[in-house]
Amino acid sequence: MKQAKGYFGRRKNVWTVAKNAVEKAMQYAYRGRKEKKRNFRSLWITRINAGARQHGMSYSQFMGALKTNNIELNRKVLADLAMNHPEAFKAVVDQVK
Repeated sequence: MKQAKGYFGRRKNVWTVAKNAVEKAMQYAYRGRKEKKRNFRSLWITRINAGARQHGMSYSQFMGALKTNNIELNRKVLADLAMNHPEAFKAVVDQVK
């Protein structure tokens, strides 16, 4: 019942309804944590792609060049560089070209 606090109607004070509502909410929360990871990864890929295209490369060419040059920067860091530090991102692109 503590977990159903704040729910509307019978979901907050009738045991069976509240139990079912809380179980369903837990399923949504579990699924949401997985979706969040997917959403951030696709956002990072989009940002890296935009940054790489400004320097004449596609995303796949850029990531392939990173692998061949043994530069181990993850997508989160690369996306941050592309968005907030374009000069640093340009240095990475120039290094892999």
